[in-house]
Amino acid sequence: MILLGYSCAVTDSSPLYLAVADDLAQLIGAGALKAHERVPSVRQLARQRRVSITTAVASLRELEQRGLIEARPKSGYFVARRRPQLAPATPVELPKRARLAGTQAVLKKMAEASLDPGLARLGQALPDPALFPERALRASLIRAVRRDPKLLGEYPVRMGGSPALRAQIARHYARIGVALTVEDLVITNGCTEALTLAMRVVARPGDTIAVESPTYFGVLRAAEDHGVKVIEIPSHPRDGLSVDAVRDLLAGRAGRDVRAVVLMPSFNNPNGSCMPLPARRELVRLARQADIVLVEDDIYGDLHFEGSRPLPCKAFDTDGRVLLCSSFTKWLAPGSRTGFITPGRFRDTLRSAKQMLSGATPLAQQQMLADFMASGRCERHLRTLRRQLHQQLAQLAQCVQDAFPAGTRLTHPLGGFVLWVELPEGIDTQALYDEAVRQRADYVPGPLFSAAGHYRNCLRLNAGYPVTEATRAAIRRLGRLLAAQLPAVR
Repeated sequence: MILLGYSCAVTDSSPLYLAVADDLAQLIGAGALKAHERVPSVRQLARQRRVSITTAVASLRELEQRGLIEARPKSGYFVARRRPQLAPATPVELPKRARLAGTQAVLKKMAEASLDPGLARLGQALPDPALFPERALRASLIRAVRRDPKLLGEYPVRMGGSPALRAQIARHYARIGVALTVEDLVITNGCTEALTLAMRVVARPGDTIAVESPTYFGVLRAAEDHGVKVIEIPSHPRDGLSVDAVRDLLAGRAGRDVRAVVLMPSFNNPNGSCMPLPARRELVRLARQADIVLVEDDIYGDLHFEGSRPLPCKAFDTDGRVLLCSSFTKWLAPGSRTGFITPGRFRDTLRSAKQMLSGATPLAQQQMLADFMASGRCERHLRTLRRQLHQQLAQLAQCVQDAFPAGTRLTHPLGGFVLWVELPEGIDTQALYDEAVRQRADYVPGPLFSAAGHYRNCLRLNAGYPVTEATRAAIRRLGRLLAAQLPAVR
């Protein structure tokens, strides 16, 4: 039995049980406590750490929720089996030339499938509505309408959006070290519109943008709609976009045509990667040197599981060339469809494009969000949400490991709520999609995350909903469907 020291880092804002759990998590991560090894009992932990039985129980339950330990009846707690990780990724030969993306047909099919109430919610990256403070948001909406009775009757004309909400967003980012002002922000209809607007102001039809590969299919769709060509840059499932590959691209002939790099550095959708801080700083430097723009999707930035929130690339921007896009749809109020962008040097052009694309964003939900953020409840809500999503992601990964064919590899994201799965070569997830939906098992096929249609043996799963017995049954059905393809490829 490993004896645990007394090095808990207790702060006024960190409950004691979390400090104990974090120390145990470090021991598990470092290999001091190995898979299947018994961890201290409740009484042993309380004695070793000089804490109450209640605190010891809470610490072990926290580790269980994170998927790091598991309870065995009448035997105690044991370190959970480690999941296989997709690191390094299987090399993919990416095309050297830019091309137009083609995603519309498959996305339409996915949207139609999502309307089926009997389908396991494993496809679209949507969180469970029960995870959000609906009652508090409703109270904020009522207060906002009472303060301004004309809120629902007046047509919104302010292209920048609500000053109150923009001020709250600026304060939210100031807490992590990013200096924004009210004038630095434009409120949009979700993050997708923010990305679409960014694409329209930094590139013209026929121009080229660079994207990480795999990348969020919404970026590819926006590029496709705008007639912009895409060139893919390799991304590691742990460290994200390869800055060396960006440097090589910009130094070569193809780099002369690149107008922007579009990336999701914090908990990338689909592979969950997170770029190290030095890589982010260097990427901004390269963009400045080459005089190109960075379009940064920060939608999952607040959903980190460990340590502090990742600092966005925008923090290193000194001349308005990083257009940070995000929204409240993943962490606070999905139904509000409210997002935002920092347009930087493109502020006037982007506001004009916003007016032509959709007009001003409705004010009621903006004022609701501003009221909620001003109440000081955001961080408490985020702590609860992060723990729940971490637990769901760990449980879903365990289901996949238990049910999918031998040779399956999966990522181990440190934030967000999507899981990237790599299957044995020869399995075509796009070809199997229709049959999977008929069997009530949804997912997103890997080729949607590549302009060139790569990653045919990969898929993305959503961990935004609790893992129920219905979820486990859907994963088992999907595993059998995938395994049935193996004899044909051997």
